[in-house]
Parts: sequence; C-alpha cells; structure tokens
Amino acid sequence: MLRSMTGFGRSLMETHDITQQWEIKSVNGRHLDIKWRLPNFLHGLEPRLEKIVRNNAQRGRVEITLYLQFADNAGPDVLFNESQAARMLDTLAAFAKKRNDTFTPDYSFLLSLPALWKDSSEDLAQILFTDLQEGLLLALDDWNESRTTEGKSLANDISSRILLMGQYVGVIRERAPSVKLERVDLLRERLHEGLALVGAELDEDRFLQEIVILSDRLDVTEELTRLATHFDRLHELLRLGEDAGRKLDFTLQECFREINTCGNKITDVQISHLVVDVKNELEKCREQVQNLE
Repeated sequence: MLRSMTGFGRSLMETHDITQQWEIKSVNGRHLDIKWRLPNFLHGLEPRLEKIVRNNAQRGRVEITLYLQFADNAGPDVLFNESQAARMLDTLAAFAKKRNDTFTPDYSFLLSLPALWKDSSEDLAQILFTDLQEGLLLALDDWNESRTTEGKSLANDISSRILLMGQYVGVIRERAPSVKLERVDLLRERLHEGLALVGAELDEDRFLQEIVILSDRLDVTEELTRLATHFDRLHELLRLGEDAGRKLDFTLQECFREINTCGNKITDVQISHLVVDVKNELEKCREQVQNLE
C-alpha cells in the first residue's frame, strides 16, 4: 500500500483510572527517525514501544507524544526507605555521643536525600504497558490512514504526469525520423554548395558513409524504448506500493538520463521544447516522490 511519509494520527483512551492521549506527527526523511515525548517514568518503555512503531513505518521523521492523566490517588506512590534512614540517624547519634555532643536530628534534611526516596513509577510503567500499547496502536492506525489518503493523492498526481510525458515522448518518436531526413537533405545541399565553389562533385559513396554516421548520431530509438519501459515501471511501482519511494526515485533518475540523451542527440526546436516539457514533469514527479515512503 502506497503511503506518504507526511501524516497525523491521534487516539484517546480511558483505562484503569488513567486517560491517555497519543499524537503522532511525521514529515519526510531519508531514514526512520523517531522522537519520543513521554512522561519521565515511561522512558524505560521506549525500546518496546519503538518496535511497534517500526512495524508500521519504514522512513520519515516521526514525533510521538503521550499525554497521561491519572485519576485521584491513581498515580505512582512515593515510598520512603525508613530502615535506611533509621540506620543513618542511629550512626549520627552514636557519633555525636562519642564526642559528647547533643544530637537533634533534622528530619527535613532527609527530603534532600534521593537515596531514601523511591516511587512506584517503574512498576506502574510495566503494569500500564499493555494499555499504552493499545492506545499507541490506535493512534498508528489513524496515522496510517492519513498517510494512505495522502499517498493515493500523490500517486494519482504522479500517474497523470507519467501519462502526459508518454504523450510528449510519442510526439518525439513521430518527429525524430523527419528530423533525420531534414538533416540529410540539409547536409547534401550544403555539400553541393561547397563543392560547387571549388568546381568539384559530390562523391555519393563517401556521402552515404557520412549519412550512416549522421543517422546513428541522430537515432534515439533505443532511448525512447527505454524511456517507455521506465514509464511502465513507474506505473507498476505506484500500483504495488510497497517500499516504492526509493524505487520510484531511482527510476525517475533513469528517465532523466534517457530524455537528456534525446535532447543532446537531436537539435530540433520542436523536440527541444518537448524534452524541456518532459524534464519539467519529471522534476514535479520527483518532488512528489520525496514524500512517499
């Protein structure tokens, strides 16, 4: 299925006294680059969640945000290491006694000791994973739907341009033989004029040799045949859709190469205009393809 790398998806779920809202935004990129915006206590789940995303995307810069809201008394619990704190205070009291000092503990100072405090967020994250996975999958479905819709629009535009280029190439194919004949007649005329000035006659055998060389230089049959094959390949890639972006881009480069050769071989005003028209359409196709996955 052909998809754009640009898209937006969202999901909203309420489970286990928790409201979770996922938002996914993406733009085009050469590789898959995922940026997470999760609550701090969920960062440990990123590798597991990223596997889910990578099953749904191949390229692009993707930004995923989770907004999490707990009902009253449903958030992580704060735990105090009472036994560790008691041992610390006992040690300080014994030290003060040895020095014959009076020891009055400052309990508020314990608030500044991270080692004594822990919350249940890590355990809660593992408990929430299944629900978070479900919410993320819903957002990915919505995101993929928007990317598919955009992909169809891009594919239709590219297809119409390929058909138009096929018409341009058809005119070139019809015009090319006439150009060869015109060049032969022009060459014969100029040779006659030049030879007449020096009182010489045209050597037909030598002239035929030059005509063969000239015809070969002006012949674009192979280029036009390959170009038609490339157009068929472009249509096929658009139809198949899977991993089409890179393949389409490569095939368009091949189209550029063939049409450039045609323009270089035949210096005809009408064909030159058609070559420019084909190049313009190819460039527009390349711009569209940059957004395809």
